Amino acid sequence: MDQERRSSPRYPFIASAELVEQTSDTRMSSRVSELALHGCYLDMMNPFPQGTKVLIKIFTDGEFFEALATVMYSQHNMGMGVKFDDVKPHFANVLNQWLLKAMGKKPEDL
Repeated sequence: MDQERRSSPRYPFIASAELVEQTSDTRMSSRVSELALHGCYLDMMNPFPQGTKVLIKIFTDGEFFEALATVMYSQHNMGMGVKFDDVKPHFANVLNQWLLKAMGKKPEDL
């Protein structure tokens, strides 16, 4: 059922993440397990509630991505799905490169 509401497919993607809840400035660390053009899934024991606004930062060995996001759903002791709300052009490029890699493609393949 969740799959039908997504506007883009998710791909397996492992990276570390830091989340900052916007109203309380609460910080949490997490791990990204799936990535999509419009959001990602984060593995965590105590996810934020649905509707929470966060700043998400995702880190790989050589790059990082950040965007404002909204928690779309939360699964206690499992994780949460977030939707990216505001992605700056530089970070959109980083995200696109990560997605190409996750799909097993190279920029020259397109």
